[in-house]
Amino acid sequence: MYNWMTNEYNLYIICIISAFVLALVAGPVLIPVLTRLKFGQTVRDDGPQSHLKKTGTPTMGGAIFLIPAAIVAISFTKDRDMLLVLITTLLFGLIGFLDDYLKIKNKRSLGLRAYQKIIGQLLVAVFMAFVSAGISQVGTKVLIPFTGMYFELGSFYIPFIVFIFIATVNSVNLTDGLDGLAGGITVVVLGFFSVIALASRHEGLLVFSGALIGALLGFLRFNSHPAQVFMGDTGSLALGGAISALAVITRLPVFLAIIGAVYVVETLSVIIQVLYFKKTGGKRIFKMTPLHHHFELSGWAESKVVSVFIISSIILSLIGLLALS
Repeated sequence: MYNWMTNEYNLYIICIISAFVLALVAGPVLIPVLTRLKFGQTVRDDGPQSHLKKTGTPTMGGAIFLIPAAIVAISFTKDRDMLLVLITTLLFGLIGFLDDYLKIKNKRSLGLRAYQKIIGQLLVAVFMAFVSAGISQVGTKVLIPFTGMYFELGSFYIPFIVFIFIATVNSVNLTDGLDGLAGGITVVVLGFFSVIALASRHEGLLVFSGALIGALLGFLRFNSHPAQVFMGDTGSLALGGAISALAVITRLPVFLAIIGAVYVVETLSVIIQVLYFKKTGGKRIFKMTPLHHHFELSGWAESKVVSVFIISSIILSLIGLLALS
């Protein structure tokens, strides 16, 4: 047991460092290319005025961490579950890439139409749900937090997993609104799944988690405030797909409500704001949504919002580990 954990721990560290270095190399290579191609971000006019200066910052930067993560993961293992998680991640990344490309081509803040994006996400989510349901070690059971008990979903498994994917992917996408926010939070969430993979001796998921953590840390070198590049939907949709897939394979999709509570709250803030706005004829609860913008307009510096949200994610992930018992 000790030797196995030592070997896997070393492999995990090597994956993190390898992907980190590759991302550090990829950044200076890809950022000038994105700049020359004029793949710049179009910032929403109705967002915080302080963000307008970010217009033109290269987007589609998700490739800076997706490519290194994929290279490292495939180099160290061909585990079936790892490949399934990687394929799912890249498919969601492809949807995001198309969305980013159309934004740039049409010079607007909207790319794919809402129904086009949802259809694409549904196709990938349904694929993942059916495949995972057919994998013996996954099946259709999910672990309930703080009970140690598995609940058999049966015929409800497919629609439940599809919902988890759609909700998580779009929540991560909404969270990607400040420099380093989505990337920083996702590093923490991936750390949670790294612990799970190490404890369950799942080498494939450990390698994937380590590779993506390392690549994201390298990407944050260029995405931290003030950002030199944005991950775009290419990155945010891929990250949402990655953590959803990891949760499904480990039978922990319900745990996303705990460890991914920052994503959840960001999304709920938007839903609450819209519903309250319609019901009251124009009144607002928050200064602006998603929630990170509310704190910005309340006087918090962008870096402070990011720091507080990441710290919150660390505490939530620790609670998630407690919920395993």
